[in-house]
Amino acid sequence: MTEIDRGRLAALAGFATSAVLLVLTFTAFLTDAMRSLGWQGGEYAYSFVWIALGSLVVGGVVKTAAPAPWRSAGSGLLVAGAVGVLIVFALIVTFIVALTSLSL
Repeated sequence: MTEIDRGRLAALAGFATSAVLLVLTFTAFLTDAMRSLGWQGGEYAYSFVWIALGSLVVGGVVKTAAPAPWRSAGSGLLVAGAVGVLIVFALIVTFIVALTSLSL
């Protein structure tokens, strides 16, 4: 396995880690998997936001402080975290537009 292949695999692993956590959080929300623990919609939203922001922070730290193959994993974490944050912003904008266009 070459150095380029290791970097690509590390980037994919970093992206997949965050992406899987975000998808699992969304799936748990849809199926209400944590209802027995008292979770409602807000807890799922908080966990989604914190996973996305945590991926951005951890990705940035790993990208700047880690050795060579792990820098690519940091890049993957950054990309997945950025996608999660963009999804959160898109949902916020959609919610605000829906509220402003609501005629009371």
